[in-house]
Amino acid sequence: MYEVFYQPEAAAELNDLRAFNRMRLLDAIAKNLKDSPATVRGKKKRLDLGDGNFIWQLRVDDYRVFYDVLEMEHRVIVRHIRRKGRKSTGEIL
Repeated sequence: MYEVFYQPEAAAELNDLRAFNRMRLLDAIAKNLKDSPATVRGKKKRLDLGDGNFIWQLRVDDYRVFYDVLEMEHRVIVRHIRRKGRKSTGEIL
């Protein structure tokens, strides 16, 4: 079983959401990332960032949860939570 941690940016992004959306995302994160976060199936996929780097993405309706998996420590680090199609002024990952 993996522990889920949130970077400050991800926690702030969660706090900015309406309660209904926040709870839906938290439920999906708990359901999909606690047991096998680094398995490509269903709503999870691995995104190639180039130069051998990658990040995982979990799709929850119109939202995307971007996270890293630390296999040795059995940890998931949620980096960002973004609404699909949201414009960003800087690098999100």
